[in-house]
Amino acid sequence: MDTEDAALRRVGMKDVAREADVSLGTVSNVLNRPELVAEPTRTRVLAVIKALGYVRTEGARQLHGWAARFLAVVVPDLADPFFTALATGVGQAAREADLGVMVCTGTRDPEEETRQLSLITAHRIRGAVLTSGEAVGRTVAAFKRHAVPFVVADQYGSHPAACSVGIDDVAGGHAAVRHLIDQGHSSIAYVSGPDHLPQVRDRRQGALDAVTEAGLRPTALRELTCTDLTVGAGKDAGHRILGLPHRPSAVFCANDLLALGIMQALYEARLRVPDDIAVVGYDDIGFAASAVVPLTSVRRPAVALGRQAGRLLIQDTTHGTSHEHTHLVMQPELVVRRSTMAAPTR
Repeated sequence: MDTEDAALRRVGMKDVAREADVSLGTVSNVLNRPELVAEPTRTRVLAVIKALGYVRTEGARQLHGWAARFLAVVVPDLADPFFTALATGVGQAAREADLGVMVCTGTRDPEEETRQLSLITAHRIRGAVLTSGEAVGRTVAAFKRHAVPFVVADQYGSHPAACSVGIDDVAGGHAAVRHLIDQGHSSIAYVSGPDHLPQVRDRRQGALDAVTEAGLRPTALRELTCTDLTVGAGKDAGHRILGLPHRPSAVFCANDLLALGIMQALYEARLRVPDDIAVVGYDDIGFAASAVVPLTSVRRPAVALGRQAGRLLIQDTTHGTSHEHTHLVMQPELVVRRSTMAAPTR
C-alpha cells in the first residue's frame, strides 16, 4: 500500500499486525493483556503502533450511533475570545443539523494535540473543524493520516484536499492603517505576533500597502514583533514603544489582546489614548467595545466563520466523495471607536 492510499483510510489493527509480522490476536493482547506477550514481541508491536499512528477504536463500536452525531472543533486556546466565538458558530451549525459539538483545545502542545486526536479518532467523531493555530499544518497531516474528515477555518485555499473558510486579512490590515493615515498619522507602529502565522503576515502586508498608496515612505510603518498574541505580550510591547527615541503617534496591533495590553502600558505611563497615541486592534472581541477607552478594531466575523465552517463540514460528511471542496473568503470590517478619534499632537 503506497503512502497516498494509506492517507485515505484509517490505520487499523490489521495494518499493525501485517507490519509487525504477528497475528491480530497478538496485537489485541498487546493492547489489552500485555502480560501475555513476550517482551521482544510486545516492544516490536508497540513500535509499529507508534510508527503507523494507530489509535484504538474499541469503544467506538459501542458509541458509534452517539459519536457519529458529534462534530469536533479544534482550537489553540479558548482563552482567546476569537476562538470561543468561532466554536460558538460551529455549535450553531451543528444544532441546525441536530448534531452536537466536542471542543478540543491545546493544539500548541504536540502531546496534548496527540491526546485530543486519539479521543476524536477513538470515538469516530463525524468530522472536525481545525482552526489556524500555530500547529495547523501538523494537525492537518495527522487528521489526513487517520482519515478524519475536516474543514480548515481561518485560512483559505491553503489545504486543497479539504474545504476552508478564511478572512481577507490583507484587506483588514489595509483598512486599519488607511484609517490611521486618514486621521493624520504618519508614524505608525505595527505590533505583530509570530511571523509563521499567515494572518500576521497578511495584516502586515495590508498595512504596508496602505502606507505605499498614501505616498509615505516604508519607514512610516515600524514593526515590533511579539512571540505571542496575548495581553501580557501587548503590555511588554507597550513598554518597548515607550522606550523608543522617536515614539510613533499611532499603533496598529495584530489582535485586540495585544492592543489592550498596550493601552494598559500607556495608561500606567500616564499617556492618553488617542491624544498621545492612537491604537487600533484586530478581531473586535467583546472586550474591545467595553474597554475604558473603546478600542477601534477590525472586526472578523468569528461566529459566522465558525458557522460556515461547520456547515461545510456537514455537507462534506453527508455527500462523501461527491462533495466538491469549497474555499470561501469573508471580508473584515473596520469598527471605529474612541481610541483613534483624535488627531495626532505632533
